[in-house]
Amino acid sequence: MGSTGTVLRELRGAQKSAKGVSLYSRYVNRPAGRVLAAGAYRAGLTPNQVTLVSALFTYTALAAVALVEPSWTLALLVYAALAIGFAFDSADGQLARLTGRGGPDGEWLDHVVDCGKLVLVHTAVLISFYRFGELPSDAWLLLPLGFQLAAVVTFCAGLLREHLGKAAAGAPAASATAPVSRVRAIALLPADYGMFCLVFLLLGAPGAFRVGYAVLAVVHTLFLAAFLTKWFRELRALRPG
Repeated sequence: MGSTGTVLRELRGAQKSAKGVSLYSRYVNRPAGRVLAAGAYRAGLTPNQVTLVSALFTYTALAAVALVEPSWTLALLVYAALAIGFAFDSADGQLARLTGRGGPDGEWLDHVVDCGKLVLVHTAVLISFYRFGELPSDAWLLLPLGFQLAAVVTFCAGLLREHLGKAAAGAPAASATAPVSRVRAIALLPADYGMFCLVFLLLGAPGAFRVGYAVLAVVHTLFLAAFLTKWFRELRALRPG
């Protein structure tokens, strides 16, 4: 087992393409995940175990959102746990590529955890609104449901687009040297889960949190419309004949 520095160098050479990745994921989450993957490698953890560690941090934070009255202390703890969970979510794939121990079971587990996260995060906000929110109107309770719909449809449609597109075109995975658009990386920032997690820093000010969460809901809905249009056109172009 090599030194941590050696492992980090090997991990840098085992990165997925940065194409279609926001600046946050490229310059914050992936490097953080690389450090965690190196630590997991030194500790002898498997990629699936790292996925479960990610789930532990994320789901614990979401349970706290639902069950604990909002405060600035809660805001900091929840954001920290979500950010660490997201970094571990990057670390499991990096560790799998480093060790060659990835497989369909690991990819399946990763997607299950991610899907559960997208459902639970908005369910937790809904419960928090209902229990602690002192909402101006009960209509605010519909907001997490709409945001949840946009998030889950985006996630599922993206996975289907990837798998159906590869099946239809026999397309290989994107090359790590594929051209990367910095403009696109900046434009994707509002849709990045890591940026979404930042809104939980406002939990100590419920009114500000509601506004920030509502703005992100609108932004994610607009991104969903754009993604669905783009993906549909791409898949239609793959029709035989």
